Amino acid sequence: MKAIVVEQNGPPEHLRYREVPEPSPGPDEVLVRTSLTSLNYADVQARRGGYEAGSPPPFIPGLDAVGVVEALGAEVRGLALGQRVAVFASGGSYAEKVLAKGVLTYPVPDDLPDEAVAGLTALVTAYNTLTWAGRLQPNETVLVHAAAGGVGSLAVQMAKALGAGLVIGTVGHPAKAGFVRSLGADAVVGYEGFAEQVLERTQQKGADLILDSVAGEVFSQGMRCLAPFGRLVVYGHASGFETRPLHRQTKAVIGYSSGHYRRNRPELLRPTVEAVFALLRSGRIRLHIGARYSLEQAAQAHALMESRQSTGKILLYP
Repeated sequence: MKAIVVEQNGPPEHLRYREVPEPSPGPDEVLVRTSLTSLNYADVQARRGGYEAGSPPPFIPGLDAVGVVEALGAEVRGLALGQRVAVFASGGSYAEKVLAKGVLTYPVPDDLPDEAVAGLTALVTAYNTLTWAGRLQPNETVLVHAAAGGVGSLAVQMAKALGAGLVIGTVGHPAKAGFVRSLGADAVVGYEGFAEQVLERTQQKGADLILDSVAGEVFSQGMRCLAPFGRLVVYGHASGFETRPLHRQTKAVIGYSSGHYRRNRPELLRPTVEAVFALLRSGRIRLHIGARYSLEQAAQAHALMESRQSTGKILLYP
């Protein structure tokens, strides 16, 4: 079968489209013929090298896929050959066929097309950062960083669907502001001086919940505009930070990683997947597809993601 292989860490040109052995499912695994896979920024980090959860080259990148069940391990229950599913892949999803644990394989409802559920990692991350980690309450103010990206664009919609009040998104380029507003954001701001703008829009109270995948100076600014009793959820790599605002105003910084749940408590993700599928079926959220490439064009897709010019999800088709 054909797959994309990272032969050595480095730039997108190190992604190679080549023949690899077809995988065979273990007792608790499912073999899926891929109809599409999505890009996640973790794929870029793994390709570059030095990513904590990455593999040493050579490896097939990719976290999730949609496709059809082609073979079942002896211990897998509740799934059938020919069934359409979304999966968290066991060994990389940039391939014509992928393996997934049965516990991380989810039947796709008949009324949802493949593209609607393409970004499984982004869908789960957006939902869980708002709910499990962020403990979103009705009418709270939510600040979503990188609001035009795969996770951010879903988090803006989900925050509104789950009862948030004011939803503010940050973007790295003004051209993305209109897109984020179309998702339901009440306000869109740039990164420069965003803390002051958030405080102004909230009568100096600040945001009750901040979703941060950017870190660095953005994290530091976020601490300045986090409301008392507020929660700042970090789901990327954060730098050091000043701790006094935490204990003085009972603020909280919470870490979240969908990958950690996949590896250590995979059974806990099924209720989240069912919840986001319900939101998609209701039409209250949608996965925005920013670009589509063939699997062979994975290097071009990575280059687009690294350019910071894309919006929503980028998909690959075998």
